[in-house]
Amino acid sequence: MNSSFDLKRIERISKALSDPYRIKIMEAIKKEPDWMQCTVIVDMFDLAQSTVSHHLKQLVDADLLHTEKDGRCTKYKVNREGFNDYVDFLRKFER
Repeated sequence: MNSSFDLKRIERISKALSDPYRIKIMEAIKKEPDWMQCTVIVDMFDLAQSTVSHHLKQLVDADLLHTEKDGRCTKYKVNREGFNDYVDFLRKFER
C-alpha cells in the first residue's frame, strides 16, 4: 500500500468504522448468511430511516458493504475482500 489511492481508502474505511452505529450495522449484516434488507436494518435501531441510510452509504462508499437493489428496497452484505484488505493493513502494525 504505497499509493495515495490506497491511503485514501484506508482513511475512508477508518472514518466509516469510527461510528458505533456503523459497527453495529456491520456486525448485524455479518451474521446474516445472505443479503440483509434495508428495512430490517432500519427496524434494528431507534433512528430515522434517513440516518440509517446515511450510515449505510458511508459503509458502501468505504467499500465495506456490497449493495443490490431488490425492487424498491436495497439489500446489503459485507464485502469481505474489502474488509480483509483493511485488516491486513492494520496487521502491519502488530510488530
